[in-house]
Formats: sequence, C-alpha cells, structure tokens
Amino acid sequence: MKIMLFVCGEGLGHTSRCIPLAQQMKEAGHDVLIGAYGYSRELIDRKGLTTIEIPPEIQLVGNAGSLDLKASILATMKSGELLGILKINRQLKEFDPQVVVSDSHYTATIAAMFRKKPVHLMMNQSNMEEFFYNKGPFMKAIGRFTKSFYNAIFRRVDGIIIPDYPMPYTICRMNLELEEDLEDAIFYSGPLVGKKYEEVTGAELNRPHVLSTVGGFGYREPIFRKVIETAKLDTTISYTLLSGPSVDPEDFTDLPENVTILKFIEDQFPYIKSSDLVIAPGGHSTMMEALSFGIPMLSFPDIDHNEQQNNATALEEDGCGKRMDYSISPEKLLEHIHEITNEGKLVEKSRELQELSNELSGPSAITGMLESKYKE
Repeated sequence: MKIMLFVCGEGLGHTSRCIPLAQQMKEAGHDVLIGAYGYSRELIDRKGLTTIEIPPEIQLVGNAGSLDLKASILATMKSGELLGILKINRQLKEFDPQVVVSDSHYTATIAAMFRKKPVHLMMNQSNMEEFFYNKGPFMKAIGRFTKSFYNAIFRRVDGIIIPDYPMPYTICRMNLELEEDLEDAIFYSGPLVGKKYEEVTGAELNRPHVLSTVGGFGYREPIFRKVIETAKLDTTISYTLLSGPSVDPEDFTDLPENVTILKFIEDQFPYIKSSDLVIAPGGHSTMMEALSFGIPMLSFPDIDHNEQQNNATALEEDGCGKRMDYSISPEKLLEHIHEITNEGKLVEKSRELQELSNELSGPSAITGMLESKYKE
C-alpha cells in the first residue's frame, strides 16, 4: 500500500511521533513517502526514511516565554507559503498514494481532499480558536473564522487520529472539542513513541537524575536558566539539559558539576529511562514519551499557549505530573523535584500509563487500522 504522510514541522513534536509511525508502516511492507520541511525534515532523513520538501504552514514568533500569535500570523503571511497547496497537489499527483495521513498539516489535508484521496487527520487539538481569545476584535474575528474552517475540515476527512490514550486517560482531552456526530470517525491510537521500554538500555547516569528538554525556542531560555539555578541548590541530584537547535550550550558558563548541557541527543529514550523526572514544556509528544516510560513530569507550558497549558493541567489532574509556572523560584522548583525523586510521588500513576501505552502500541494500531480500510 502506498501511504503519504505529511508532517507539521513546528515544535518538532509532530516529527517525533511521525517517525515511529512511518517506521512501523515500512516494517509492515508499505511504500511510505513523508512530506516535511526544515529541521523536521532533517531529523526524518537521519532515520533513513524517504522525504520530500513541503511548504510550512505557520511560523512561530515569541519573546520571554510568550508566543506572539499576531506576529506569527503576519510572519506566515509574509512568507508566501499559504499558496503551497499547489505544490502539494503536484506531489500527490506524482506519488499517487492510496491513503494520506496528515499530522496537523492542513494544507496537505485540503490538497488530498481536492484530489479525492482518503485522508486521515492526526491531531491532538481541535480548539485552535482558543489562541485568539482576549486579544482584541481583530483576533477574535480570526478566531471565529479559524473555528469554522477547522470544523469544516473535521467533517470532511475520512478519519481523525488522536495519538493519545483513550478516554478517560487522554492527556489532550481539554484541547478536543469535536462535534458529537464525529464520534465514529475518531480513533484513539495510544501514544506514538519511537521505542518501547523493554527495547531500551538506559544511559549510565548518576541517580537521582532529572532530564530537562526545555530548549529550542529562545523564549524558553528563562526557564532553562532557572533549572540550572535550581541544580546549584542540591548537587546530589544530577541533571541533563537539552538546549535544542536554537540555543548554544557554549553560552552557558559557571555550570555546577551536577549539570550537563547537550545541544542534541539523537536518541532520548536511554536518558528518559534512566531519569527519575522529566522537566519539559507542555508539548503533547514529550508527555507521551515520558509517560510511556513511566516517568513523571514537571511541565512548564509556554505563556499564552492554551494547548500546552491544557495539557499540563490534565497531566496534574491525572496524578502523573505537575503544571509549573515561569515565575516559580528555584527553591520552590527544588521542592517539587524532591517530592518526586525522594518521596516517589506521582510515580505510581505514571507507571500505570506506561503499561497502558505498551498494550496499545500506537504505531501498530494506526497501521492496522489503515490496512483494514484500504489494503487491497
């Protein structure tokens, strides 16, 4: 079966979950072509998967921990990529897939519908209009249009894939507002994680150990530095901090001996497995990875990023993590770290979700679902 998989490259969370899905599809004998762009495409290429360059849909702009939505919209419009549907239409015609899976890339979703290709939309948020709340009349009008636009797409796709635990364990549940008549079209696959717990050999790290994935966008740097200050307060706890592609580890001097900063880890799973706690923003994919390995989280959702804040709230409600705020002091942050590393709080529920993730086997579940519908 020929499958075309389109990836939204913003934040890299979509990329990290599409890689294991594409690998499983290939392992099952299918011909898979992945449309991606920028750093996301580079990561996919490194895994030996076949890619083509597609236009991005949105450019994210922010400062000091806050996502500037208006600036992001203007930057996207200036990029001229909103007409990328013509390019994607040509790519679909050339590859001629039997089915399309679009991970939140709506231009590709529309192009597939125009070409009358079965298309399954993968997403962990359907209430995008929340981004526009309380930002003035102009942004409110855009929000209303956005809601109408996405709802029209949800009604027309052949299926909606939620790469999360089924209800009531769904971490992204606060971000899902789908019409009741779409219930039969929704498929909860379980987390899409690159490796299973038993397949991974843990990294050799001093314990207790905290893995921080706060990096990437420059506006997360304040919390990145706060984690370093927290580490100085108790050197019996070791830390590995990932700075990401936008932050140079060489910029950070006077590090305590219990902190290691890495720009990039090709395979994060050995580090996750050997950690007692993960500190991360509110991105959905990172939460799925940590919980699939039974590791609790402290989540620092980006300011004014409703989706991440909702994820972090659900994480705390479910007893497998806590929602943090950028204003937290290093001393208070250390208290939360001690609760998990010394007292074992939140660990039990995290391990329950680890077992559930293993049972669901998300990449295999999606591949099997598509095979049952489209394999000749």
